[in-house]
Amino acid sequence: MEILNSRIIVRPSDYARTLAFYRDGLGLAIAREYPGGTVFYAGQSLVEVAAHGGSGAAGTFDGAIWLQVREIADAAAELALKGIVIERAPVLEPWGLWEMWVRDPDGVAIVLVEVPAEHPIRRDQRWSPE
Repeated sequence: MEILNSRIIVRPSDYARTLAFYRDGLGLAIAREYPGGTVFYAGQSLVEVAAHGGSGAAGTFDGAIWLQVREIADAAAELALKGIVIERAPVLEPWGLWEMWVRDPDGVAIVLVEVPAEHPIRRDQRWSPE
């Protein structure tokens, strides 16, 4: 199987409120819009907020949207200024990433991550010293 593209689709209970959260709160740029939906750029992925196909009830999405930021402290300050509740303040995790957690209006977990310069994620795995 060959995967050609991917995105995360959320089907919120209140489309306008969730659209404003991703657009204005998180500051994601719009990739495209269509009748009943908006697709946002999220780094190398896409997040689609769809006003169709859902139950209208708050979601039970058990996963998390992982968004890498340059500076976790700057992201925390920006979100706080916008009134977004930070569920879990930035913490350096045992696996070496700085993580901070927020939730969208329907409770979907969003982890904002800073990858330190020395972390293995930053290394080019195709190259190894001889």
